[in-house]
Amino acid sequence: MSIRIVLLLLSVITLSLVLSGCIGEKDVDRSAKVYIDHADGRYTIVRNGKPFSVRGAGGYSHFRELREAGGNTLRTWDTTNLTQVLDSAQKHEIAVIVGLPLPNSGDLAFYNDPQITEARYLAFQSLVKRFRHHPAVLMWCLGNELDFPYKWTYGDFYESFNALTDMIHREDPNHPVTTTILNFNPKYIFNIRLRCNIDLISFNIFSTLPLLRKNLDNLAWFWKGPYMLLEWGINGPWQGTEQTAWGAYIEDTSKKKADIYRQRYRQHMPLKDPRFLGACVFFWGNKQETTQTWFSIFDEKGNASEAMGTMQTIWKGKSSQVIYPEIKYMLLNSQGARDNILLNPSGPASAEVLLFKGHDRIRSIKWQLFREDWYRENRVNSTRKMTPLATTESNGENLRLTFPAPKQEGPYRIFATIYDDQGNFASCNTPFYVVSPP
Repeated sequence: MSIRIVLLLLSVITLSLVLSGCIGEKDVDRSAKVYIDHADGRYTIVRNGKPFSVRGAGGYSHFRELREAGGNTLRTWDTTNLTQVLDSAQKHEIAVIVGLPLPNSGDLAFYNDPQITEARYLAFQSLVKRFRHHPAVLMWCLGNELDFPYKWTYGDFYESFNALTDMIHREDPNHPVTTTILNFNPKYIFNIRLRCNIDLISFNIFSTLPLLRKNLDNLAWFWKGPYMLLEWGINGPWQGTEQTAWGAYIEDTSKKKADIYRQRYRQHMPLKDPRFLGACVFFWGNKQETTQTWFSIFDEKGNASEAMGTMQTIWKGKSSQVIYPEIKYMLLNSQGARDNILLNPSGPASAEVLLFKGHDRIRSIKWQLFREDWYRENRVNSTRKMTPLATTESNGENLRLTFPAPKQEGPYRIFATIYDDQGNFASCNTPFYVVSPP
């Protein structure tokens, strides 16, 4: 009998055991500080003896704002400044899903090297033992958006991943272990179910959130376990998002983003699913990803955008009393981003921001001009901080700016950030291209 046939038979036997409930079903230790209970067809996180539903955000800061908005969980992607993160979270009664970063399964040079994987194992073991008793820890997230391929070529990846999972369960039986996959990928779910021993699966889902409930139903014959969403939110600068003729992604205004957060949560979040344990919005802080405003719910100084008010409305179930500036759109030479704006080098340009409401509360407006950020490493959007080519600030009496276009041919963006008298902000930007006459 060939090796291929033997492997196929083993896979069939394994699948049969999974579907019959012999694999992947654990006895619940109800003495643990945090565990996932399964009773009457419903999964529930139990923390310190009480049911706990994740109302969370991804980030490393703004703990007080998260708590005041009605959130209770922060999700991190790595262990940078973990002591400070956990202590600050505990101070503000925030639980933390601690991210343990791993290379993806395709990094065979990493996983096929026993010395490297052993060093990672020992480092994580030391970290888990150090923080396992911290009261802010909710669970561990092993890797982020990992691929879980079927081919046996990746056997060393699964061996390393499972060794880490078993180590965490052994060293810290008080906290569950999860991992995240990008979108709803049935192939990865199959392989996690068959070849891994985590406590729940988590998803990072943005534009495909409307499909989640249907996808869950379609795979329920195979997998009916608990799950979370550890990243959800607006569409990002990636395939499927509108672009200009030269490939610059078109970013929505902060007002439009707030509306999308609200709509997606209310219409598409699987809140009534008994398997759903909660979700973390992305991103609770300020970060550069193609632009410095795309995912940033806060600015660099900690001022809040309307998205924070939206999350407060979602988490608390009542509308925020804060009135944020609301940008309708920006015009550049009387055109919008979808008009594929072309400017001549050093030619005159005029930008204008139009508001829905809030004119009487505007304190200032900041204009910034940037080169388009095309940099990609391993096809991942850039997170390097960009330096503006020009910055202009003025009071809120005039929401217009006249400026000379850059001299050098190429793609650019002009940004406008409006602040009200309470420090809240609204943002927008418009891509344009400088092209020399023929």
